[in-house]
Amino acid sequence: MADSLLVEIVSPDRSAYRGEARSFRAPGVEGSFEILRGHAPLLAATQVGPVVVTTTSGERVTFATSGGFVEVLDDHVIMLAETAEPADEIDVERARAAEDSAAERLAAAQTPEDREALQAELERARNRLRTSMGGV
Repeated sequence: MADSLLVEIVSPDRSAYRGEARSFRAPGVEGSFEILRGHAPLLAATQVGPVVVTTTSGERVTFATSGGFVEVLDDHVIMLAETAEPADEIDVERARAAEDSAAERLAAAQTPEDREALQAELERARNRLRTSMGGV
């Protein structure tokens, strides 16, 4: 399609998305950004947060991601993500249990290193929960 991008979202365990899109939005480490057709070449790091692809039909497809990198070149967007889970595949109860578990373990953490790792785990669990419930 003349006014679209080719978007690919890939993680180590799967190809989460490949298709034509109107736009691609991601949580960059320096702030969220959106890619439209004609965007300048870009290489950006991403952090934990939702990625939203707006298809050529206007549908929004949302993924819970755990960071990675995005490359944009010639209207082709490739995201290499640590994890990329479609919102409609997230088990809400499992995500809520992971959030509760991470919060409990964070409260009991003894060292700064443990607190940092558990805070990151809690952030990932909350991102999955928000994304699954449409709170993007």
